[in-house]
Amino acid sequence: MLNSPTNDWSDYLEVLFQQDSFQRLTDFLAYQKNRNIRIFPPQQQIFKAFELSTFKDTQVIIVGQDPYHGEHQAHGLSFSVPNGVKIPPSLTNIYKELELDLNIKPNAKGNLERWAAQGVLLLNSALTVEKNTPAAHAKTPWVDFTEAVIGLLSEHKQNLVFILWGAHAQQKSALIDANKHLILTAPHPSPFSAHKGFFGSKHFSKTNKYLKMHNLQQINW
Repeated sequence: MLNSPTNDWSDYLEVLFQQDSFQRLTDFLAYQKNRNIRIFPPQQQIFKAFELSTFKDTQVIIVGQDPYHGEHQAHGLSFSVPNGVKIPPSLTNIYKELELDLNIKPNAKGNLERWAAQGVLLLNSALTVEKNTPAAHAKTPWVDFTEAVIGLLSEHKQNLVFILWGAHAQQKSALIDANKHLILTAPHPSPFSAHKGFFGSKHFSKTNKYLKMHNLQQINW
């Protein structure tokens, strides 16, 4: 499923690809395609979050719910949009908090590949969505797949930072060994909830402080 055979994610994901739940997911997506239902992101970008870094280099995991459901928005990374696409409201608020926290001016682009390349896994709970239908795939076997990924990271690595924004993402905390990793939680950056504690959460500086404490490379946000 991954473009690069040298990416060590393959060692972990191939087992998941063989599971019955993933076969059911594949059948479901094929069924939707046969019915001419538009699915985002494009098929070649579904696993982009894994392709831009490696399991070995993953240090931070930011969990989203599902891809953006508008035309040209989703490209395989949670909260991110391709170059040239208008920055969505949640990402606008993420940039605002980044400025409040670390005095980093908002980026003109909504493409977060620069974070992914540094070992930030931008992982949605569901990796696909139906056009103009948010959460359409939220209860599909994607959840089994992505929760297994979180479990593998928790089990096989040390000193990761899991950033869980919103109630949906925070449910994933049960999959994470809090004795080995840092779990940061806050309300979702959506305009509906960002003022309820997302602003001022300082997750970006807390992440780097934790990484520095464990002699790990800090993220250039």
